[in-house]
Amino acid sequence: MYSASDLRKGLKVQLDGEPYIITDFDFSKPGKGQALYRTKMRNMITGNQFTQTYRSNDKFEKPDLEERTMQFLYSQGDEFHFMDTTSYEQTFITREQIGDNINFLVDNMEVQVLFFGEKAIDISLPIFVNLTVTRADPWVKGDTSGTDTKPVTVETGYQLQVPPFVEEGVKIQIDTRTGEYMTRVKE
Repeated sequence: MYSASDLRKGLKVQLDGEPYIITDFDFSKPGKGQALYRTKMRNMITGNQFTQTYRSNDKFEKPDLEERTMQFLYSQGDEFHFMDTTSYEQTFITREQIGDNINFLVDNMEVQVLFFGEKAIDISLPIFVNLTVTRADPWVKGDTSGTDTKPVTVETGYQLQVPPFVEEGVKIQIDTRTGEYMTRVKE
């Protein structure tokens, strides 16, 4: 069991039998009375968000969550299919549950899939992924915009800013937490 004083951003709790993740947290202690814990939570199954205030004596259950290493196989419509690397069982996760991680997901990539009971609800990508640049406009020398970057598109359709020397067909490393270019990958 968690108490309200354990609440923090990123903590996963169970409310009304469903897992929630705290996306924002604020603590306030008024002059008199109990401390207040304002939280913004997101349902990890439906994606619904809400804001709730708790008092210091409120308790929360720990959700029954398990992470398994799985391999991304393919997508079909809004379903993304994964295979357990040890038992070879397959499961799927919806586009809404994957969220922005879709920008970095490529065939045969190994990811951590989060399960609530037997239902897959979320994925965790590696911190860095290597993707091939599929479209890179030429950089105009003498561009005085003040930044020495240009937009490119990678194999997943994700667009980002990179240094001007990055060309089409080059593999680059991207930080999945920020979506930013890290370095060229030498092959």
